[in-house]
Amino acid sequence: MPPSPSPARQFKDAVYDQLARIGKSLASGPRLEILDILCQGPRTVEVLAAQVGQSVANTSHHLQVLRRARLVDAERDGVHVTYRLTDERVDAFFRSLRDLAESRLLEIAEVTRVFLRARGSMEPVDRDALVDRIRKGAVTVLDVRPAEEYRAGHLPGAVSVPLGELERRLAELPRDREVVAYCRGPYCVMAVEAVELLRSRGFRAIRMEEGVPDWRARGLPVEVVAVEVST
Repeated sequence: MPPSPSPARQFKDAVYDQLARIGKSLASGPRLEILDILCQGPRTVEVLAAQVGQSVANTSHHLQVLRRARLVDAERDGVHVTYRLTDERVDAFFRSLRDLAESRLLEIAEVTRVFLRARGSMEPVDRDALVDRIRKGAVTVLDVRPAEEYRAGHLPGAVSVPLGELERRLAELPRDREVVAYCRGPYCVMAVEAVELLRSRGFRAIRMEEGVPDWRARGLPVEVVAVEVST
C-alpha cells in the first residue's frame, strides 16, 4: 500500500488543481471569443450567441463553464440574463494570453496574413505612430462596433458608425482626412470590412488593430456616453 501523501504534497496538489480550473475553462475557441467580446462590455446570452455564431443553448453552456471558473458573473433582468467579466483582471489576463499565444504560435500570424492578403493586402500599421496621430486629432477615427459597445467605452473623439450603417452614412465622413477604423481588437473583422468599403468608395482608410481594452491598457483615456435615467 503506497504511503499517504504528505501535507505539503496535498497542499500543492490542491492549489494546482484549482489553477487548472481556469485552464480547463479556457480550453475552447468559442469561450475565448466570448471573453473577447465581454472585454468590450456586458452582453445578454442572445447577443453573445449571435456574435459568436453559436446556438443560445451552446452559448449558455460555455458561459456556465466560465462562470464556474469565476471569470464571468451573471445578472437576470426579467427573461434576459446579462453576463459580464468578474473584474478587470480577467480583461488583463485575456490580453496577456493573446500576447503570449501570438509570440509562441506562428500559426496565428500566418492565418492572419493569409486572411488579410485575401482581403486586399491590408498592410500592418505602426501602432505607436498611429496612436500618436489619433491623440493629435490628425485623422478621423471611426468606431464600427455596435452602438452599445461605443456607448460603453470608445476612443476619444471617435465617431460611431456601426458597420451595417457605414455605406449609407459615408456622406458624414470628411474626404480630406485619412480615416482610421477600429473595432474590438486584432481578431475582429468589422474594421477590415469597413476599410474595404471605404477604400472602394475613394476614402483613404486604414485599420487600427487595437481595440478599446488595448487602448485602456496603454493608460490612455476612454470616453463613455452617459445614459440618462428616467424618473
